[in-house]
Amino acid sequence: MTVYERPFGRYFEDFEPGDVYKHWPGKTITEYDDHLFCMMTMNHHPLHTDAWFAERQTQFGKNVVVGNLVYSLVLGMSVADVSGVAIANLEVESLQHKLPTFHGDTIYAETKVLDKKESQSKPDRGVVTVESRGFNQRGEEVCYFRRRVMVPKRSAAKPRERPYTSPD
Repeated sequence: MTVYERPFGRYFEDFEPGDVYKHWPGKTITEYDDHLFCMMTMNHHPLHTDAWFAERQTQFGKNVVVGNLVYSLVLGMSVADVSGVAIANLEVESLQHKLPTFHGDTIYAETKVLDKKESQSKPDRGVVTVESRGFNQRGEEVCYFRRRVMVPKRSAAKPRERPYTSPD
């Protein structure tokens, strides 16, 4: 029998500037997803929640998915490949909503490594700068952001643990 442990995130040594991670799977955004996110975050703008308003009083003629949901999905899709072992997310340097996203659109994401620097004060970690892009099912870029993540070096990382012992 072979036991497989799924990687979740990367250590400092694993990042190479220029590498691109194509995250999987994508996510189709439903009207329910959008409305729930709007209500949870107290964004009650009728562009997102009122079909009559959106049809008659906006340039789009239909509801637009709230941009922070699109950003959150792209960020979330990147966690398994980028920040799953992160010590800290340090900053989002830039965030751009490039095109509107609508109910029924499917978002896909990819992240490119831009830079990595060892910590000056703590030799067990470093900071990685990445840019992530979200695309709809037509391949149109709808979201872009750059962020900096502090990640441990492999030698300093604690092993993954579970709260129970697996039967052999």
